[in-house]
Amino acid sequence: MRIGYSFWGFLGPGIVDTPDGGRSHRRTLIDALIDRGHNIVFLQPDRDLTEAATDLSDRYTWDAGLPDIDALMLEWRWPIPGRNITWCGAPGHTCDLHRQAELISHYTEQLVIPTIIWDKDRRLPAHDRLRSARNVVVCEPALHPSPGAVSLLFPVDDRRLDAADPEALSQLDRPVTLAYVGNQYDRDAAFDTFFAPAAQPVSHVVAGKWPRTERWPQIRFTGRVAFEAVEAIHRSAVATVLLLPERYAAVGHMTQRLFEAVLAGCLPITPSTIRSAAWFTPVGLHAVNGADVARICAWLTDIAGSCDHIDLLAGCVKHLDLFRASAQVRVLDRLLNEQVPATCAPFARRCRTV
Repeated sequence: MRIGYSFWGFLGPGIVDTPDGGRSHRRTLIDALIDRGHNIVFLQPDRDLTEAATDLSDRYTWDAGLPDIDALMLEWRWPIPGRNITWCGAPGHTCDLHRQAELISHYTEQLVIPTIIWDKDRRLPAHDRLRSARNVVVCEPALHPSPGAVSLLFPVDDRRLDAADPEALSQLDRPVTLAYVGNQYDRDAAFDTFFAPAAQPVSHVVAGKWPRTERWPQIRFTGRVAFEAVEAIHRSAVATVLLLPERYAAVGHMTQRLFEAVLAGCLPITPSTIRSAAWFTPVGLHAVNGADVARICAWLTDIAGSCDHIDLLAGCVKHLDLFRASAQVRVLDRLLNEQVPATCAPFARRCRTV
């Protein structure tokens, strides 16, 4: 099946000054779809080439027009004041939202092409007309998605999971006790409750865009780092804390920070306020407050390199089975071949030839 895929971000490492968390899993999903026999064409600009000078045209295809496709998949974009709702050509303007509107108008509304909206940031309004369109399926990276939506988690390469070596990871030198990599967006409450109280007395680091840090003068903020540095930070740290905005925590919407940390051997301390937390990590890593985080950090430091440490890491890797790319692609295949209503005539015709 030929899938038109719309995303605003990068397939490769990209640039430092960007909030694109999709770099950790987007290419994994695309490659898994290609391996399943699908033909992917990207419908937003090739930012890897124009901004990061990374040429990926030997493997992937971009098209700035309106090519013939069998299905449309959108990583949902939303209005951002001063950026994508300004006029084209305005200082700082990005055209992701305008392009998304063009794609929806042409493919979803005019051609009634099957459309999958991956609402990765939970920004699609609950009563948006697209949710009730007969040829649209909304997906969310949550265990408990919105009514009518389907769970599509951020994927991890099956081969990376199979190759993970808890024993080797347990033996790495980890001079940092507690680390966090990620941006501030809507995380102040979780940071106040879980991270800041535990971090102050131990070696720690916070990397990412945190423009408002005055309330935490005791915390070491380093600012944004290159995408390639994320793994290095996690490999140097004993533990991290899975900080989620409340709108994520309430539905079990876990970000890529979980598997980024685990695959580097950095143990993910998990706020118990996250819905279905036991699906993500072993219960021994669950914390109810900052004092609990501090207690767990002390315990993890004590068992570093031991059999208990190895077993705990192995348990974390096992929990990542939930995110296997093979499982996420099966979800997409099912949606494309079964859940899109048969009344969508163009799709019904093409489906018989796949």
